Parts: sequence; C-alpha cells; structure tokens
Amino acid sequence: MPTKNPRINVVLEEPLYISIEQLAKRDGVSLSLKVRDLVKEALEMEEERGLSLFAEKREKSFKKTKSLKHNEVW
Repeated sequence: MPTKNPRINVVLEEPLYISIEQLAKRDGVSLSLKVRDLVKEALEMEEERGLSLFAEKREKSFKKTKSLKHNEVW
C-alpha cells in the first residue's frame, strides 16, 4: 500500500547499515521504522541541546536582586 508520507533516500556506510539492521531486528521493526525512530531521537536531543544552551545563557544574566518575589508573582 503506497504511503503519502515524504521519503528520503540515504546512502550509509556498511558498518552503519549493519548496526541499524541489527537494531531493527532486535526491536522487531523494519529498517525504515528504525531509521525514523533514530532520526526522531536525534532531533529531540538537538532540541534539548538548544534549550540547554538557552537556559545557560539566561542563568548567567540572572540577577537575584531584580527577580520577582513569590507574592509579587501570585
């Protein structure tokens, strides 16, 4: 059954292909699904990294004297 989802063709080095193939077999899923899941995980990690860098930058500029007190917020 054809799918309407976009597709990407990727060329992998053989050791990488074998690793993904082994993971797919272990998890009982197709190569396509395993690659999709690995890409999703990688994107989530990149997002976390970006948010972490943003938080570190904000933390460096934080001044306790300028922050609002609990009762001022609520």
